[in-house]
Amino acid sequence: MRFAHLGDCHLGGWRQPELRQLNMDAFRSAIAEIIKEKLDFALVAGDLFDSAYPPIETIKETFEEFRKLKDAKIPVFLIAGSHDYSATGKSFLDVLEKAGFVRNAFQPEERNGLIMLHPIVYKNVAIYGYPGKKSGLEVPEIERIKLQDSPGLFRILMLHTAIRDAVKTLPIPAVNQENLPKVDYLALAHLHINYNKNNRVYSGPTFPNNSEELEELGGGSFYIVDTKGKIERREIRLKETEVFNFTITNAVSATDEVIDELKKHSLQDKIVILRLSGSIEVGKTSDIKLNEIEDYVKKQGAYSFLKSTSKLFITQSDMDIEIESGNLEEEIIKTFQEQNPHVLNGLALTLISALQVEKKEEETSRIFEDRMASEVRKILPLK
Repeated sequence: MRFAHLGDCHLGGWRQPELRQLNMDAFRSAIAEIIKEKLDFALVAGDLFDSAYPPIETIKETFEEFRKLKDAKIPVFLIAGSHDYSATGKSFLDVLEKAGFVRNAFQPEERNGLIMLHPIVYKNVAIYGYPGKKSGLEVPEIERIKLQDSPGLFRILMLHTAIRDAVKTLPIPAVNQENLPKVDYLALAHLHINYNKNNRVYSGPTFPNNSEELEELGGGSFYIVDTKGKIERREIRLKETEVFNFTITNAVSATDEVIDELKKHSLQDKIVILRLSGSIEVGKTSDIKLNEIEDYVKKQGAYSFLKSTSKLFITQSDMDIEIESGNLEEEIIKTFQEQNPHVLNGLALTLISALQVEKKEEETSRIFEDRMASEVRKILPLK
């Protein structure tokens, strides 16, 4: 038997309308390939949607794609991910299931402190699943799972989580893969990476979820798996991404410098990412005419334009600020606490320190977010 393994589609996730549509187009491309290949079934290992309640237009388009799979008699089995999981148990994944388009592979039973997972049996395959949750809260639960016996069947376990072998030494919640139940194929999602090791596979997103992933991944992916052993990665590349990095010291001349460089490149139908960094010595940030740059890019026929100025700073000498206190941050916090008494006020400085953690070079955005959330949970008295 042959099946598709998808995950991290994050449909409805982009703010930019053209990229939200491109995300859907990438998903549509994957569905078309699944039908063309006449696969036996498909798996979605979490985060089909970017939230439990996606935009109505996204829902309509998604339903249409699942209708195509149903018409082609290709069943779909899925689990919720950290984005489309709902603590109330109510999300549009349930609507998809009630419409007969998918089946939720999460079939749990609490038994003697363990979580017994029952399979969905489809032909000669047993499909198990456990959903992702916010901030890695699923990790300690996954370590308690056991699988109901399914002798003689090809066993698949779908998880939406991080496994330790994939994140290595990064300090985020992760499952030790050696402690997982033994299966024939571990269908993973959550980490937006290219990982295929010992039948443990991260599908990767069907479309990059942010500008960093557009730069790092270039496009999306999913897998086609044969139960006889062949595992094949299929790439989804709909648009070319071109990234321009500029180190700015003179804000007054920066606009012309950027446009002059852009003129050397063809931008037609590309996703253009502009990253400005550096310490401004001449002028101020507002002297950089980002709207003028964007207008030029669009006139050249670019599909989409993304910009980042988060690493652009003004030199200290240009900042006309008088500070009487030796520590302005502590003074502001102290004043706020006096005016707004609360039991959690004592955690403010510790929490600010935790939130100042920087993204490491080897970290993906998703891993960085999980690591930051883990540090915050250590500080806040959350249950």
